[in-house]
Amino acid sequence: MFPSRPNFVGLLWKTPWRLSPTRKANQRARLKRVDEVIETVRQSGVECRSLNLALALPKEHEMDPKDKYTTFNASSRGYRKGIHKVPKWTRLTMRVNPRGF
Repeated sequence: MFPSRPNFVGLLWKTPWRLSPTRKANQRARLKRVDEVIETVRQSGVECRSLNLALALPKEHEMDPKDKYTTFNASSRGYRKGIHKVPKWTRLTMRVNPRGF
């Protein structure tokens, strides 16, 4: 028996080249929610190292669009790749990228 046509296609899960407007909006909302959590913890009076590091990060409205939707990658052309191509990108803080790229 010969394999069916879908077996010749290649990857089943294809990642789009760029983020859709909906996924960009979701990313902005995610960043804003994180900003709210950091601000709430700061107002509660808790003092810890991780809070100090979080307060040093730029807020969503202070970030360049390039930093919101792409991240540094030494092996990519232009040294950038879309955040949606990073594994577990919804759970990582990628707000600070090397400058100059």
